[in-house]
Amino acid sequence: MVTNLPAYVIIIFLLTVALTFYLFVFSARKKVVVSVILLLWLLLTGVLSFKGIFQNSNAIPPRLALIMIPALVVIILLFVTKKGRAFTDELDLRKITLVHIVRIPVEITLFVLASHKVIPELMTFAGRNFDILSGLTSPIIYFICFKNSHVINRKLLLGWNFICLGLLLNIVVNAVLSLPYPFQLFAFDQPNIAVLYFPFTWLPCFIVVIVLYCHLAAIRKLLQGQSF
Repeated sequence: MVTNLPAYVIIIFLLTVALTFYLFVFSARKKVVVSVILLLWLLLTGVLSFKGIFQNSNAIPPRLALIMIPALVVIILLFVTKKGRAFTDELDLRKITLVHIVRIPVEITLFVLASHKVIPELMTFAGRNFDILSGLTSPIIYFICFKNSHVINRKLLLGWNFICLGLLLNIVVNAVLSLPYPFQLFAFDQPNIAVLYFPFTWLPCFIVVIVLYCHLAAIRKLLQGQSF
């Protein structure tokens, strides 16, 4: 665990993980199955992170990348397999739109982590990260697009999802290229080390994965004209 961090930032982050878990499970039909799978994933990644498995920045390939691969493979399977698409299409479009509220406390956490010199400033809203806009606009978009219980503003919601997906990919790229790995391109004076430590490994391994999937699921549903 990263030392010298105030307790409140760890508490905020853990509550953000819990909120992400709740909002996503709340959007799915098979809530028990989804809950069990997510809890097992959190347990696995949490134990590995707590044991310091990801802190070896000289390992080839990087250990954090190895744990991310299964998560990304699952996302792909959820769109290319029949059962995966069925699960994706059953998600509640309204509820996965609200999932993005978690990006507000995430950005607050990142700002505090940068002030304590465990991530670079470029990963915050004071630098190159504008992802907080996704969180701030999420409830506004929800109200505008779903205020009519029978008709939604599909064009606005689709455009918002594409823009926020772009904001997410922007911070992901900057965060990855700031890691203390051989491919590091940014922030040599202060690399992105916080995500290599418990509990902040759950940011890329859980929160980012859920947010990414929610965007892709929403875009699929909207392009296919599915009901919400």
